[in-house]
Amino acid sequence: MSEADEITRQLLRYSPDALVVVDAGGIIRFANETVRDLLGYEPGDLTGKPIEVLVPERLRQRHGSYVANFLRAPRNREMGVTVADLAAQRADGSEFPAAIRLAHFHVGESLLVAAAIRDMTERRRINAALVLAREEADRANRAKSRFLASASHDLRQPLQTVRLLNASMLRMVNDTDVGALLRRQEQAIDSMTRLLNGLLDVSRLESGAIELQLVDVRLDDLLDELRQQFEPIVRARGISLYVTAENVGLRTDRTLFTQLLENLLGNALKYTDRGSVSLTGTLQSDALHLDIEDTGIGIPQEKVEHIFDEYYQVDSSGTRRAGVGLGLAIVREVSRLLGYTVAVYSQVGVGTRVRVSIPRDMLVARDAVADPQAARHAARSASRPRLILIEDNEGVRVATELFLQLEGFEVTSAGSAGEAQQLLESMRGDELLVVDYHLEGSRTGLELVSGVRQRRGVEIPAVVLSGDLPSVLRVQKTPIPRCRFLSKPVDTEALLQAISELATG
Repeated sequence: MSEADEITRQLLRYSPDALVVVDAGGIIRFANETVRDLLGYEPGDLTGKPIEVLVPERLRQRHGSYVANFLRAPRNREMGVTVADLAAQRADGSEFPAAIRLAHFHVGESLLVAAAIRDMTERRRINAALVLAREEADRANRAKSRFLASASHDLRQPLQTVRLLNASMLRMVNDTDVGALLRRQEQAIDSMTRLLNGLLDVSRLESGAIELQLVDVRLDDLLDELRQQFEPIVRARGISLYVTAENVGLRTDRTLFTQLLENLLGNALKYTDRGSVSLTGTLQSDALHLDIEDTGIGIPQEKVEHIFDEYYQVDSSGTRRAGVGLGLAIVREVSRLLGYTVAVYSQVGVGTRVRVSIPRDMLVARDAVADPQAARHAARSASRPRLILIEDNEGVRVATELFLQLEGFEVTSAGSAGEAQQLLESMRGDELLVVDYHLEGSRTGLELVSGVRQRRGVEIPAVVLSGDLPSVLRVQKTPIPRCRFLSKPVDTEALLQAISELATG
């Protein structure tokens, strides 16, 4: 016997799987040594016995149909891959979950089938543990979503109060030094707002809870706003900021697109201690490419693939940088939602370039996009309506009322749905409603708006504020005439703009 033949013989005898060979009549013709450990039979004792001795009695009828089907069209395959309780029976009558692989061959004119049998007890246990862990993770994720939905509103309320009080004080003081301090405070509040939004937005983005609100946007207008937003930071850092782009329009979700660029610029500035940061837009045949480039510390090649992970920060200098590592995770999710691609090129000690590519079919003619500056000017020159403010958080209500009064509005407020009902009954007809969406109990500000509109038969203009705006908009799928939705903590300029636009509508 050759060495190869001996290896083959020993392999059959001592295969890691129990191996039996069965003829077309279902009689066992061969069993290897492994059946002793797995099935409790001596190999010779199985020879000549029907294969059913290895099948639990409860499964024998079904096993017979499997055998018949296999013999009609024999092929090498896994036995019963769709059967969850496939099992084998030991000599002592006990069972174990089994995986059985079938292979057919001929000896002369005789068809024989080899069955390799493996004990799946441990694998089934591991799979069950994995399923249980997945179910626990899903439950935890649902609980997190419920927490975010409720905590989002509660966390934003005090920040809303602080922002409005800051805006009010800026309008009240004439002292230059105090004004400078208040503007510094305003920047800190904006930073707190962005951090809170980042913590809450990543989970909503990943869960698909954000729906796109597509509008036509002038790229140069949006980039000009970003330049103004980051100029104080750039001056404080002693670096240069260059923003240039093609005069094009694009159809996008303005809020998400702005958030994407804000995070990329903010990240570039965070890791640049000297030199410059630039945002350049170039229109090419395939796409509009936005390149955010810095002369910062750069990213080691082995870390580039991780920078879009949540809470991951790169700082090869060892200096602690502000933030918690969510900015680029938001970029990843927003770019996926908007259909953009993001690529990163970096060299340690030289700098980093991030390229956002926007497909050309998402671009629109710039001249067809309305001029936002003209719209804002027209809205601000409109007459000022009497405002009815409905807000059940006392701190937020007082701060909002003070801010609006300093802006020259006549404001009447209510701190509950019950108070609001009495106030709404005495309306004169020239009012505009500013309502918090989440009121006490299960009542919503939007229900109050709908109720007074039905009673009066008039689409009374309304601004609805919410600390969990994406969830509100997901429930309210159809547009509501003469109604604006704003997220808390509300941007004071956005609030004034919404009031002005509704007053002229």
